[in-house]
Amino acid sequence: MNITISLDDQLLERARKLAARRGTSVQELFRSYLEGLVGQQSGEAAASELLELMNQRGGRSGGRRIQREEAYEGRT
Repeated sequence: MNITISLDDQLLERARKLAARRGTSVQELFRSYLEGLVGQQSGEAAASELLELMNQRGGRSGGRRIQREEAYEGRT
């Protein structure tokens, strides 16, 4: 189904830039947002989004593998 929405020009431009950074389209951003909002996002889509976020953000370990004992060190 197709819908038509009205957006402020600046909002649309920001959405286009975000979509370009994520390698997707404004349409897909909107669809993903709505799916998440109504709770119908598939497990595969959620996992894909999480993997993308992990790849974008990275971690702070510098590539060093952390052992379980080290991760829980100092916790009671």
